[in-house]
Order: sequence, then C-alpha cells, then structure tokens
Amino acid sequence: MLSLYVHIPFCRSRCNYCDFFLLTRLDHLEPFFTALSQETELRSGELKGKTVNSIHFGGGTPSLVPLHYLVVWLEQVSSLCTFTDDIEIAFEANPEDLENESMHALKAAGITRISLGVQSYVPDKLAALGRQHTSIQAEDITAKALGIFKSVSIDLICGVPGETAALWEADIDTALRLHPQHISVYMLSLEPKTLLQRNVSKGLVAVPDEGVQASMYELALAKLEPRGYCHYEVSNFSLPGHHSRYNLASWKREEYLGFGPSAHSFLCSSGEEIRFANVSSLLRYIAEPGKALGFRETLSDEERFTEKVFLSLRINSGLDVEFLRKENKLGHCLSQKIDRFEQKGWVRLHEGRLYLTGKGFLFADLIAGELIFG
Repeated sequence: MLSLYVHIPFCRSRCNYCDFFLLTRLDHLEPFFTALSQETELRSGELKGKTVNSIHFGGGTPSLVPLHYLVVWLEQVSSLCTFTDDIEIAFEANPEDLENESMHALKAAGITRISLGVQSYVPDKLAALGRQHTSIQAEDITAKALGIFKSVSIDLICGVPGETAALWEADIDTALRLHPQHISVYMLSLEPKTLLQRNVSKGLVAVPDEGVQASMYELALAKLEPRGYCHYEVSNFSLPGHHSRYNLASWKREEYLGFGPSAHSFLCSSGEEIRFANVSSLLRYIAEPGKALGFRETLSDEERFTEKVFLSLRINSGLDVEFLRKENKLGHCLSQKIDRFEQKGWVRLHEGRLYLTGKGFLFADLIAGELIFG
C-alpha cells in the first residue's frame, strides 16, 4: 500500500512562526502545476502497479489555489496507479479561504478529509500568531465543514505569546463543543530564522516556558481522552476510525511518495530503504521537475534501527522490546533505563511492548535517544 503527498508551496503571507518552504506570490502558479504534471509523469514507474489508499495535499496553503489544478492532477495520478475504494484524500485549508460553495466543490472533487489550520479560536492568540482569519470565521467554517466532509481535522497551538492556561482551556473547550473527528495539538516551537524567533530573541515578545507548555499539553490530554479522542501519536487525537492515514503511514515507515518542491519520499526496493526529497526551490523545481533533488540516501542498518525506535515511540502501538534489546548496544543497561522511565511514569511495559504514557509523549525524543545511545 502506498501513500502520496503533494506540497502546494503558496501562501498569502508567512505566519511569524512558520519555517515551511513556501512563497507568498502566485505568479508561478501555472508553471508550478505544469512542473507537477511533468514530475508525476517522469516518476510514473514509482506509481505503476501500486495501490494508493491515502493522498494528502499540504503546503503552503492548498486552499489558496484554483481547485481545477488539483482535479487535473488527481485524474493524472489515478491513471498511473490504483486507488482503493475507500481512499482518503486529505486537503489542508485555512478558514478564510472556505465557504459553503467551495467546500461542496472540494467534496465533489473527491476530497474526503479537510484539515483546517485553525490554530486557535481565541482572538488574542490569532493576532499573536499573525493569522488572517477571525475566531468567528474559525468556528463557523469548522461547524460547516463537519456537515459536509467525512472527516474534519483541526490544528490547535499552545504556548503562544501572552497565552494563559485559561485561554488554552477556552480553545480546547471550543473544539470539544464543535466536536471535529480529529484534533492536532502542537506546542509552539521557535524555529530558527522565523520572525517569531527573532522577536523573542530581541525581547520584543515572550512565550510561555517549557513547563507551562507541558501543563497545557497535559490539560489537553485530560480533556480530550475522556471525550473519546484516542491519543494515537504525540500531537494527534482522533475519534475511532478518523486518524490521518498519510501521517500514520509515515510514522509506521510505510512507503510514501512526495511531489512538489521540498516534498519527501520513502521507498523500499530490493531489500534497501531509500529516502529522498525534492529541492526546496520553486525555480529549480520548475526547471527540472522530477530531477532536482535536495538529497537522496540509502539507509544503513543502524539508521533503520534508529528511525524505527524514534518513530515507533511516537505512536500508541508501541515498540517491541525484543527488537530493541537485540539491535542496540546497551546490554543490561537497557533494562535499567526502562525501569527508570517506568518509575518516572513515562513508559509502561505490556506483553513485550514498550508504550509511552501521556506524560511520556512529552519526552519521546529524549526517551528514544536514551534507549538507543545511552
């Protein structure tokens, strides 16, 4: 089974916390989609004979571009591979780009899942993040989307400049009242070279410290899980049957293909595991679609092991302890480390598998690193 990702690199403006590859002008829109079609055709050998059960349009802002471009690409790729009958086609969107007519058009085009970049339902938080939509728009579009699409996912961010526990609780309570099928909870991170990171470093704004962010994350756990949301990955909660197929496939290290500038791919072929990514430059991508690579690497046995540990511990299916014991070099120290993490309440052992607790998810990378490297 194969998953596909398409990176649409256009936004109206860059949010102050964002470090994704994108452009805030649309004058290369037509050349981009021409290049996307050419890349897809040049890579048709990676698609032929494959069955696809999920496609994710991300970005950037897919909802900013005319829908017919995406329809044409879907028709092209469907001619090169087989779609499952229940394929999930997910589409990232900003609330300000959507209205009833556009959402019905998306559904008619085959979109089954909408992922709304809400980030917050609180006016002060939206202003601090530089978002373009209002809190009223966010609530209105979430409610309308729930009446149209099979699955609706919303993104929420905690740890925003000036945010208090009360504001975060208000965000969670609003989300629970609307009751989307999927909620992603992200703790704000200060990415290098972003406007927010520069403003924080200059002392112009302040963000809640890590301890406050951790308490906000734990509040989300306390409120979402009793309402039926399964905490299936560090940042993601879903009602039964509504997890993100594309994201879960990535965390499980299943094959996926990425199209568009900066998009990543992962393939298994003849016993080898290969990761590669397109270049993070629109002009180079347009000039050499399907050939302008940012990197390509064949994973070593050690890299495979490291990836599997880090990614398996991010999801709620856990990690096989015997696999961990067989492949690492810590010897008897491994059991001591697991015991220490159990005592801290970060992990639990059950039938030979190691699972992170809700609190443990906060330290997923630290735990994985300790279990691999000591």
